[in-house]
Amino acid sequence: MTTPETPQNPAPQETPAAPAAPAYQAAPAYPATPGVPAPAEPGKGLSIAALILAIFLPLVGLILGIVAMVQSKKAGRKNGLALAAIIIGAVLTVFWIVFFVLFMIGLAAVGGDVVTDLNQMAEACLAGAESVEYMGQTFLCEDLLAN
Repeated sequence: MTTPETPQNPAPQETPAAPAAPAYQAAPAYPATPGVPAPAEPGKGLSIAALILAIFLPLVGLILGIVAMVQSKKAGRKNGLALAAIIIGAVLTVFWIVFFVLFMIGLAAVGGDVVTDLNQMAEACLAGAESVEYMGQTFLCEDLLAN
């Protein structure tokens, strides 16, 4: 039975809305994974090799240092090891060139004296001497003229 106070088909009741989900912020950006190596700097390995070679083989170290410096500059980076290899390689290359030239000059001076002395000894033997003395040692003319 229905009474005017309670209708037969009651009006649907509104259900309260569910509470809104809380707003989350975006996850922070994490650095690269610890196991993954950073990208290699161009010319770094070559500059280490150039520095080592600049000490033992200066000309090779100088050339490799220049190549490493060019690679680093193309990548927009500075390379102190390559610069050190270039400086050390250049200084030691100049040192060895000067040393070689002075050594050759000294060798020519000493060698020239020896040749002159040998010529004088041979002339004395050809003039009829049986032996000649050179730097405190006596040489037989037979031995000198046989060679």
